[in-house]
Amino acid sequence: MNTFGRKFRVSIFGESHGEATGVVLDGVPAGLELAESDFEADIDRRRSGAKGTTPRRESDRPQIVSGVFEGHTTGAPLTIIFRNENTKSQDYSLFAAMPRPGHADLTAAIKWDDCQDPRGGGHFSGRLTLPVTAAGVVAKKILADATILDDTPCNEISARIIELGGIPCAKPSEGADGILSAERTNCCQSAIEGPAAYLACNPEWQQAVDDAIAEGDSLGAVIECTVPDIDPGYGEPFWDSVESTIAHAIFSIPGVRGLEFGDGFQAARMKGSEHNDPIGADGRPLKNGAGGVNGGITNGAPLKFRVAFKPTSSIRKAQQTFNFETGEMDTLEVKGRHDVCFALRTPVVVEAMTAIALADLVLLK
Repeated sequence: MNTFGRKFRVSIFGESHGEATGVVLDGVPAGLELAESDFEADIDRRRSGAKGTTPRRESDRPQIVSGVFEGHTTGAPLTIIFRNENTKSQDYSLFAAMPRPGHADLTAAIKWDDCQDPRGGGHFSGRLTLPVTAAGVVAKKILADATILDDTPCNEISARIIELGGIPCAKPSEGADGILSAERTNCCQSAIEGPAAYLACNPEWQQAVDDAIAEGDSLGAVIECTVPDIDPGYGEPFWDSVESTIAHAIFSIPGVRGLEFGDGFQAARMKGSEHNDPIGADGRPLKNGAGGVNGGITNGAPLKFRVAFKPTSSIRKAQQTFNFETGEMDTLEVKGRHDVCFALRTPVVVEAMTAIALADLVLLK
């Protein structure tokens, strides 16, 4: 279905080239200050137009149509919509007969008996991360507002690109004991500024994007997300663990291919004496190999995880696919407007999904 959460319920709707996309939020506490201008900063971080992103430009103006009165949430379902104003649907007419490798063209046709909207990728498009970003703004407000909750469980969520096209921003630092930590130095700190800032601060990344553009190809990336001051005690041991709840949300972002907390897959190559986090006098870990979670519950250390994004599926470079009209294999060269590296626009989406997941856990506690 298209709904996430139990206490804080997020439902997205719309298609890439339909009239609009949007989100309905149920369970938003009453009394939260909210205006359409509150969404601008995060929406700008997701905005296209920089090198490596799609040339499709939309105003992305949020319209609150329910759930807010005189600048405050009412407790009723909160609905936000975004009009689609710049579409070129003719670019997608070929994909019914020749589905794009790596895309959902074929699986959508199978699931919905060819009744899906194929324009712009329809409901599978990255365009749907716009209402997710808006939902994240509301979730961040819930998490940071001590007047809504008895306490402020966390007031900062930060995501940034740490690797693009296989090129890391820096190597993990190595402690005196020889153990690689999750901390990284000399990484680009420009997450708040959006896609252009990432390329400006890393010439190797800019060159990789230039090369991919010239080749008609695309690039993936790894994004690291940190919640530095989350309180201990959130989450449950099994189905509603912090990791499983966040993973459910993160893997709902189009193009995500992997997720690891703390030492992640590296933990499988370590000994217990290396991976275990010593506990200090204040009851909190002295290092953070667990990524801030033990037994599915936050342990007071920063929540830290990394997300792998695949390269964009829609590329100009020739690919082989089956032509269902001719009944033969055929060569496909995708036209239209597509991101070379859509991950340049997704750190704020990772933050949004993290905030949505944590808001649900916090309101459930």
